[in-house]
Amino acid sequence: MSAFATCLQLVRATAEVRRRFDAGLSIHGLSLSDYTILRILADAPAGQLRRVDVAERLGMTPSGATRLLAPLEARGLAVRLQHPSDARASLSALTDEGRHLVEDATTTAEEVADRFVEARLASAEIVSLSELLVQIGRASCRDSVLRIV
Repeated sequence: MSAFATCLQLVRATAEVRRRFDAGLSIHGLSLSDYTILRILADAPAGQLRRVDVAERLGMTPSGATRLLAPLEARGLAVRLQHPSDARASLSALTDEGRHLVEDATTTAEEVADRFVEARLASAEIVSLSELLVQIGRASCRDSVLRIV
């Protein structure tokens, strides 16, 4: 299989993973994109990050991250705060409601992952795949690789 064909397979697999997570997380009123942002904030010190850091962890532009954060802020799951020492920067922070939701949604996300991946791959294959994906991610994102686990 060529590198190009492998990349196309990765795109197809990613689309299927996204579809499964979107379906599972919908019971919480979240998409995988919503959940990922909430998870990034939940894992941040004090549950808050500079918006540019959220964007970097997502591998997108700050304006793209702002577009994804806006509906979460409108729902009261996250808030925009002024940076305490840099007037040019703003922070995104989880609200208590956002923190509770991401905790509940994490249980669902883990169940989706277990059902989807463990039904298709043996434990050793999961480890190998994870290692390969880290290598690919490192090449494209360097230090901004999302670490959910």
